[in-house]
Amino acid sequence: MSMTGQLRKAVRLRHRRTAVDLSHPARSPLGSAVVNCAVYIGGIRQEDDCPAEEAIKHVRKAGDGFVWIGLHEPTVEEFADIATLFGLHPLAVEDAVHAHQRPKLESYNDTLFTVFKTVCYVDHDKLTATSEVVGTGETMVFTGHDFVVTVRHGGHGSLGPLREQLESAPELLAKGPAAVLHAIADHTVDDYLAVVDSVQSDIDDVEAEVFASDSGPADAGRIYQLKRELLEFRRAVIPLDRPLRELSTRPYPVVDQELRTYFRDVADHLARVAEQIIALDDLINSILQAHLAQVTVAQNEDMRRISAWVAIVAVPTMVCGIYGMNFDHMPELRWTYGYPLILTVIAVACFTIHRGFRRNGWL
Repeated sequence: MSMTGQLRKAVRLRHRRTAVDLSHPARSPLGSAVVNCAVYIGGIRQEDDCPAEEAIKHVRKAGDGFVWIGLHEPTVEEFADIATLFGLHPLAVEDAVHAHQRPKLESYNDTLFTVFKTVCYVDHDKLTATSEVVGTGETMVFTGHDFVVTVRHGGHGSLGPLREQLESAPELLAKGPAAVLHAIADHTVDDYLAVVDSVQSDIDDVEAEVFASDSGPADAGRIYQLKRELLEFRRAVIPLDRPLRELSTRPYPVVDQELRTYFRDVADHLARVAEQIIALDDLINSILQAHLAQVTVAQNEDMRRISAWVAIVAVPTMVCGIYGMNFDHMPELRWTYGYPLILTVIAVACFTIHRGFRRNGWL
């Protein structure tokens, strides 16, 4: 298999995950926030987990390779030593610790700071007006010449499986820290593709319910909830386009020229996801408009029925009102069969009006 084929095979991870990924623990004996710390030389993992100071010393003494440190929701104190060890910019460190950032790419001297919004599909038995459909988290990546520091926030998006996949492709890891950055970007976008397909299934279910002829109007809360979740998904995806375009076009010292092509491929996949999200948003708007039209039609039907029954009831009301005025000279007032005659006239008139409304579809 060619280098290109191995590269693409190594970083393609297409799978659907729930909100919590328990395949890799969030904590390790290395520290309260450090999940993993390893040295890679020539694309080969050199030793077991070790403190960051020893790892970077080993790399710089060898003059080759890099250190990959993974952290999960570190505190300021937990991240301070690592920030000092690798000379990370204070602004980037603050963003990495406190999270809640938009996807972005920032360059601090020879270090790149990249923010990815991770997304997972939250399984649910039945979609309700309060169901969580899309779960989000964040992965921050510090990329230098001889180190990669990943900071993850959220209960999903573990990078453990990705690390194992990369370690099975030493040709890729031999390209340095930028190869890890590309793999994380590709992994994140692949998750977007899986999530957008799952969200589309939910939208299809709601659409089928709205247009089902044997059911009443659909629950508008479910439609609005899907729209809110899709909006959150869109906020995670759309801003990532610019960082990927910059990684594929601008010459950064830590990004190999060959890897720019692969960043461009990831950017193309992201564009596909963005197009799908926009199309789904338009579809939800159409479904909502159809639902509102159905509600309006149902209300009109109710109003027509009410109006028809009011017209029918108006006949006996009018007749009884006239005969209730107690005039001495009323038609058939003193006649023996006057009362049955009036009841018959009322019944015939009401039946005729009712039949007319039935023919016109009002009843």
